[in-house]
Amino acid sequence: QVRLVESGGGLVQTGGSLRLSCAASGRTFSSYGMGWFRQAPGKEREFVASISWSGGRTRYADSVKGRFTISRDNAKNTVYLQMNSLKPEDTAVYYCAASLNGYSDYVGQYNYWGQGTQVTVSS
Repeated sequence: QVRLVESGGGLVQTGGSLRLSCAASGRTFSSYGMGWFRQAPGKEREFVASISWSGGRTRYADSVKGRFTISRDNAKNTVYLQMNSLKPEDTAVYYCAASLNGYSDYVGQYNYWGQGTQVTVSS
C-alpha cells in the first residue's frame, strides 16, 4: 500500500514556474514507477510525465517536452515535477500516481493515486 500526497500547486502567470512534489508513504517507494497526470475541467485525465523506479528513465507528453522535468529522490520517498514556461493550457489538477508495472503513460497501469493539487496559469 502506498499513500501519495501532492503539494506545490498554485496560481502563476504565463511563463512562470512551479515545482510540484509528491510524498509517498511506505518502505517500497523505490519499487514503483511514478507518474504525473493532469485533468482539466470537462476533460479526461491525461499523461504528463513518468519516471522509472531508479530514476534512470523518463517519459513525457509531447505537450510538455522541454518545459517540464520529472525527478525522484528515493531516499526521501518523493517525486517532483518541475514546470517551466507555463501556459494557460497547463491549467489543471495535477495528480501523482504509483505503478507496479513500470513507468507507463497509460492511466490504467497505475495502482495508487494522490488527491491532486491545483495548478492555475493566468494569461
